[in-house]
Amino acid sequence: MARFALTPADRDRITAAVAEAERGTDGEIVTIVARDSDRYNDVPLQFAALAMLLVTALAAFRWHWLLIGADAWAEPDFGRALLVLLVVQTVVFLIVRYFVGWAPVRAALTPRTTRRRRVRRRALLCFKIGAENRTQAGVGILLYLSTQERMAEIVADAAIHRAVPPERWGDAMAALVAHVRDGRAGDGMVAAVGAIGAILSETFPKTEDDVNELPDRVIEL
Repeated sequence: MARFALTPADRDRITAAVAEAERGTDGEIVTIVARDSDRYNDVPLQFAALAMLLVTALAAFRWHWLLIGADAWAEPDFGRALLVLLVVQTVVFLIVRYFVGWAPVRAALTPRTTRRRRVRRRALLCFKIGAENRTQAGVGILLYLSTQERMAEIVADAAIHRAVPPERWGDAMAALVAHVRDGRAGDGMVAAVGAIGAILSETFPKTEDDVNELPDRVIEL
């Protein structure tokens, strides 16, 4: 993940891009770059639980292997069989839990839809805390980037949401994600901020009484 970290120069360029974008609009742009949006610690547990169920299903059809070491002429010892099943389930659970818990494996096995939902959830939380209804004109907007998932979100106050169709943010998102995929998060944020500023300048042009109400600097989580 080191190649996605912002450099001091990136931070300065993003801050300058926000200030420049806000010169032509009453809108306030907040930028947040997070390493990840969730630790996904539940994913290894889900796979481990599934592995345990598969062991149980296998035992239901091949239960004789649970009687390993028992006398073939003796009555089946079901208590012993259940104990063996419990031990095998526990071992399988721990192996799968720690294997899937390894960061590269966990990232590969986490469904994209799950990652998208959690990026969106984190972006909404950050917006509610840092930007929602914090401007007099109600025109705050958040640009959120999660570098580990390589996903971004744009969340806006109701006034912007009503005035700007969601598809108009597509160019900003495309520019951002394209740069991030190449390992240039700073360039992506600068490009996206410029595209957002152009839309806001057109929709909410600068008025004489506008003041800078939210910080221009990028926030890193």
